[in-house]
Amino acid sequence: GTHSAQRNARKRRPTAPSPRLPMSAFVPVAHTRCVTQKFVSPSRVHKRTSAKPRMAPVVRGKPRGVAGDDVLISTTPEWEALKQEKLEIDKTHLRDLLGDAARCEALTVEYNGVYCDYARQRVTPETMKKLYALADAADLRGKINAMFSGEHINSTEDRAVLHVATRAPKDKVINVDGKNVVPDVHEVLDKIKDFTDRIRNGEWVGATGKPLTSVVAVGIGGSFLGPLFVHTSLRTCAEAAEGARGRQLRFLANVDPVDVARSLNGLDPETTLVVVVSKTFTTAETMLNARTVRQWIIASLGKEAVAKHMVAVSTNLKLVSEFGIDPDNAFAFWDWVGGRYSVCSAVGMLPLSLQYGYETMETFLQGAWNIDEHFATAPFEENLPVTLGMLSLWNVSFLECPARAILPYTQALAKLAPHIQQVAMESNGKGVSIDGQKLDFETGEIDFGEPGTNGQHSFYQLIHQGRTIPCDFIGIIKSQQSVYLKGEIVSNHDELMCNFFAQADALAVGRTDVQLRSENCPDSLIPHKTFTGNRPSLSIMLPTLNAYTTGQLLAIYEHRVATQGFIWGLNSFDQWGVELGKVLASQVRTSMNEKRTKGEKVSEKDGFNPSTTALLNRYLEGKAQLKYAEPQDVFPCDLIDSDECRPPTSYV
Repeated sequence: GTHSAQRNARKRRPTAPSPRLPMSAFVPVAHTRCVTQKFVSPSRVHKRTSAKPRMAPVVRGKPRGVAGDDVLISTTPEWEALKQEKLEIDKTHLRDLLGDAARCEALTVEYNGVYCDYARQRVTPETMKKLYALADAADLRGKINAMFSGEHINSTEDRAVLHVATRAPKDKVINVDGKNVVPDVHEVLDKIKDFTDRIRNGEWVGATGKPLTSVVAVGIGGSFLGPLFVHTSLRTCAEAAEGARGRQLRFLANVDPVDVARSLNGLDPETTLVVVVSKTFTTAETMLNARTVRQWIIASLGKEAVAKHMVAVSTNLKLVSEFGIDPDNAFAFWDWVGGRYSVCSAVGMLPLSLQYGYETMETFLQGAWNIDEHFATAPFEENLPVTLGMLSLWNVSFLECPARAILPYTQALAKLAPHIQQVAMESNGKGVSIDGQKLDFETGEIDFGEPGTNGQHSFYQLIHQGRTIPCDFIGIIKSQQSVYLKGEIVSNHDELMCNFFAQADALAVGRTDVQLRSENCPDSLIPHKTFTGNRPSLSIMLPTLNAYTTGQLLAIYEHRVATQGFIWGLNSFDQWGVELGKVLASQVRTSMNEKRTKGEKVSEKDGFNPSTTALLNRYLEGKAQLKYAEPQDVFPCDLIDSDECRPPTSYV
């Protein structure tokens, strides 16, 4: 009876102004370039001719107004309604809102084991209705359909956005430019399975006949942060760790030679396999690191060993071959997979399958696809990524919160926040809409985080008594590890989770001067010990942390970010902001080579501003000179044990 009552109560969700139908109820309309009209709900056809200003369909990812004028979402009545709602919310406090049992029950969403309680967000069921209405105004459903249909919604690069295809089951059909890409995905996955099985069972050995038990994955950005997040999540998972017994996986991302030293330190070239991840095989930092590691292998094993000890994740087979890697050992991915969304492609699947086994990583893909289908089909009120995305949008654009703290109460998710930093900030850190209009509202958020309880002894002071920063608390019901000491009142994991529950309430409820006086707090300390509360957070709980739930969590955050971008009218799938620095670095590189070789100083004639000129000269003068006119390989001797090893000049 209790469980039945809970199920019935859970159905009492805040509902959108009009009913939604499942994806199966959507029917295609006549062919049109307006991709968000590819599927139209019969119950909403009348809205297409409404005189009310609305966000109109996407033309190759470009929002257009109903009268042909470009329109920002901030011009809609739904946006204005939320601005008025903010004024009402400002009259409330979370300590009072949390006393409303019906509201607390309504502000939860659960799907396939993932439970989210957002009762500590500064919203009411009425706020949620208005947020879902904004999603309708932005045609969120149409944009989701467009993404899953393979339309080129990344309009600035004229590309589809189909990271979801990298985890789609074999029987699914996902078309890009008229071609079903799922068979291509599974061809690569089958190749990964075959190759990783041969490495792991010792069929494929190194140049000297020894098994390859160490893997170094060379890549940067999305080629590094996503796989590292998953690796860190699985290291102490019992099932995954069993498959990794006797193996090690390391990542080399930073072009800093310190990272090279740390990544290779203690490894034996004879038992090391290197995976170079670069779609074009031209990424400057990755290729310099790849050439560095290649020389490490050559110095010990000879040039012919490269083909046995290095493989590639790339589509540029010509450059792969010229590098010395057998093109048959190159694993493809596609331009419709963005770097920060690529962990489910060969970018992550190859190194992670080498470490944990393909079967474990296949389970990871299944978890991600489970959320993909949920995102594509669930009504918004029951849709985890959509609901989380709308809450983030509310916090950023209406409550004017510039940041978000990601606080997993498990050490295994220590690398979640760095990965989501890239996924969210590179996707939605934009100042113009997808059609190039300057935005008149804030987008994106500054993501940071640290596992609890470490963060509590670091930056929680600020989030309790300084700036208002919405928080994502992530807890695990069943820990990967279990420790309980005789005489302790709770287990180690219970102690951790006690903090998980308490911190969210402390942020929401706070502590008043009245409470402090009742506790005989000295008057001089009352201002210092007062907690204003009313600081929003949400709590996500997973039943356990394994390959499947790690995949679920990844997809939830990916689609949450997409939801925000779709509503804001951004292109969440390009990243032009990273380009200018690369261009300027090329100019510095050319000048540095010239000045090093000639032994000259940088001058104003070299085109740098006075500040940069002074910084460059201080750098060049502060270390021994490497003469680039005399090419030579220079390595620390503790990394290469050979007659050819020479310490870097700057060490002498």
